[in-house]
Amino acid sequence: MTKGIDKYSIDSTDYTIGQDNVQKWGFDVHNPVFGISAGLIILFLVAVLVVDPASAKAALDGVKWQIIGSFDWLFIWSGNIFVIFCLGLIISPLGKIRLGGTDATADYSYISWLSMLFAAGMGIGLMFWSVAEPVAYYTGWYKTPLNVAAHTPEAAKLALGATMYHWGLHPWAIYGVVALSLAFFAYNKGLPLSMRSIFYPILGDRAWGWAGNIVDTLAVVATLFGLATSLGLGAQQAASGIHHVFGLDSGIGLQITVIIGVTLLATVSVVRGIDGGVKTISNINMVIAFLLLILVALIGYAIVLGNIGTTISAYIENFIPLSNPHGREDEAWFQGWTVFYWAWWISWSPFVGMFIARVSKGRTVREFMTAVLLVPTAVTVVWMSTFGGMAIDQVVHHIGELGNQGLTDVSLAMFQMFDVLSYGSVLSIIAVVLVLVFFITSSDSGSLVIDSITAGGKMDAPVAQRIFWALMEGAIAMTLLWVGGTESVQALQAGAISTALPFTFVLLLMCVSLLMGMRTERR
Repeated sequence: MTKGIDKYSIDSTDYTIGQDNVQKWGFDVHNPVFGISAGLIILFLVAVLVVDPASAKAALDGVKWQIIGSFDWLFIWSGNIFVIFCLGLIISPLGKIRLGGTDATADYSYISWLSMLFAAGMGIGLMFWSVAEPVAYYTGWYKTPLNVAAHTPEAAKLALGATMYHWGLHPWAIYGVVALSLAFFAYNKGLPLSMRSIFYPILGDRAWGWAGNIVDTLAVVATLFGLATSLGLGAQQAASGIHHVFGLDSGIGLQITVIIGVTLLATVSVVRGIDGGVKTISNINMVIAFLLLILVALIGYAIVLGNIGTTISAYIENFIPLSNPHGREDEAWFQGWTVFYWAWWISWSPFVGMFIARVSKGRTVREFMTAVLLVPTAVTVVWMSTFGGMAIDQVVHHIGELGNQGLTDVSLAMFQMFDVLSYGSVLSIIAVVLVLVFFITSSDSGSLVIDSITAGGKMDAPVAQRIFWALMEGAIAMTLLWVGGTESVQALQAGAISTALPFTFVLLLMCVSLLMGMRTERR
């Protein structure tokens, strides 16, 4: 029996982890979360494949823009609230609480811990956008932030600041809220490692009924579409890199082949579990990522050193203007970029949050939030200053294909930048390998997370169940790429935004419930 949270110093729960599970066909699944989640995803895949791709894409785009137009303010303000909430926990007395109790010890070293956080939280996205996004803002490829004039020194500075804004404190605060909530209620209150447990202070024992089923189902669906977005982007970039280096056609056929190959490798990793698979691959990720970063930084060290200060100052100066959704003259820009990013992070948050929670036992709340919020932000400053800064410099001075033609193919931008650098082919090969390894990390860690949610909070789901979800992630990514055709990024964005809207309300309530739970711990 698990001892539940002491809600008002008198109430507790007798809920047993996995008590509502069904064991059949080698699966150990929560009833009805697994059935509803799997049914909704399969229904979506069938519906999209039955309808012709053009009609399906038009429908997805229509839903996406309707949500953005009506709820842009909700996404922006929610992101701001999460940042304030996380920073407040760092400086508050609640920061002294240790996850797992006063005698708990960490399961992983700092290096392995931070490697797993970063690889799961940002991996493929940083590779895909670190060159393309700053160049897009500088050139006005799709509008400019705060309506700054394109191709000006001000645009160059703001391009780095706005890119950093999208990849800095806000996404990690979103992840941090979910991760801390899950870790606290699982390790300090003995509740199942599942989204429903977070809401026990609000729902009481109703958290184990239909209210909890809805929360867990939303988490599974949001996670799958968030992962599918990243996997689709990763497949596009890997295919573009393979085409660039080896000359193979980078069309939908190669993209789907990449997804199939990586999904099979991720399945092998997910069968091995966190220690045998995910931790090892995450450490490999970090070694390759820092190798690539160091090589590029050494080649363009003069540009990189100058850009780090520029990126930090531009990020700080424009933090508040970019965080305000009201009265903006650049409405098209922040709806097309910022709102999508916030929806993407929110749809990723159950996956990244639960994965971080699983590897963070033994850390204090202050230590946890500092590492989750500030360390990745600092690393991202260096990454964006290196890749984005060098790309903008090439455009300013009309160097190479990227500098002369601008942003013609988002997935190819990084490889075009490498072309004019020393050892450009070597850098491109390393980048392709890194994309694929990040790809595997996202897929296998995502499968482990979804397994836990659909297994009623159990941390060791059967192997068959892990394989099922790993294959399902690949199927969703392939379907959305197939529907999107040449504009598959838009189709992927539509899926992420559609599932993120209801989950935004879940995250806001999560902050309230976490504070209620942590107050009992302090007493």
